[in-house]
Amino acid sequence: MILTVTLNTALDLTYRVPALVPHASHRVTQVIERPGGKGLNVARVLAALGHETVATGFAGGATGATLREHLAATPVRDELVETAGPTRRTVAVVDAATGDTTQLNEPGPAVTPAEWTAFRTRFTELLDGARAVALCGSLPPGIHVGAYAELVRLARAAAVPVLLDTSGEPLRRGIAARPDLVKPNADELAQLTGSREPHRATRDARRRGAHAVISSLGPEGLLAATPEGLWHAAPPTPVRGNPTGAGDSAVAGLLAGLVDGAPWPERLARAVALSAATVLSPVAGEFDTAAYADLLPRVKVTEETP
Repeated sequence: MILTVTLNTALDLTYRVPALVPHASHRVTQVIERPGGKGLNVARVLAALGHETVATGFAGGATGATLREHLAATPVRDELVETAGPTRRTVAVVDAATGDTTQLNEPGPAVTPAEWTAFRTRFTELLDGARAVALCGSLPPGIHVGAYAELVRLARAAAVPVLLDTSGEPLRRGIAARPDLVKPNADELAQLTGSREPHRATRDARRRGAHAVISSLGPEGLLAATPEGLWHAAPPTPVRGNPTGAGDSAVAGLLAGLVDGAPWPERLARAVALSAATVLSPVAGEFDTAAYADLLPRVKVTEETP
């Protein structure tokens, strides 16, 4: 099975309006509610691809109970740890006229030391039998900034490949613990390395400890610095739509390729095709299966000069 970790889960609400106008009232034409947070998004995509998937992290309060009800309706196994504080909500407002999305994210609950200890115990138990683990998203209040570095070390001690997808100081500390993969976007990479030149920043990030770095280039695809080489993977044409969850789908593609033993070009093609199919989906964070099947053989993967 593949294990995903979401320390700052959320109940995702997507509102669709005909056009988003500042300072105006809006009639919402569609409301979608689903379990969210980066790791849960990854887990749902992996389950849709046919992989046995387990999700852990934190959930609490009435919002957390609703999140778990929605999660129970998916193939993802719920191993979330209960918190006294309520799970946060995130609101995505989709402008139907332009396809643009405005995102509002609440802070997460304050996690107590006892709750963190309970989570670490659960995480360590779940590593037994895991083929790969993804550590995804922001840290809720109360969790120390080196938490991901700690979890990377636990996964490595259990010989489980680990992917880290976070930002800021948690990324800086986590990458020093030598995860197998990290997947920053351009802003996260620039914050980590001080460079906005993709090739230089990706190679610099890898020198900081990660076995492989796969950096998101937005509509231009992915750039990967790996022990086997440097690759650029891009969709056949730039894709326009709602990008919410596209990076999480890319993470799912990378993990699926890893556990399937696929070579790097194939892993990257899966990640780019899933990401683009998520942008094309009418629901934030879901992927269009027909678009994925169409895009996958048409993703262009080229080996770059180091």
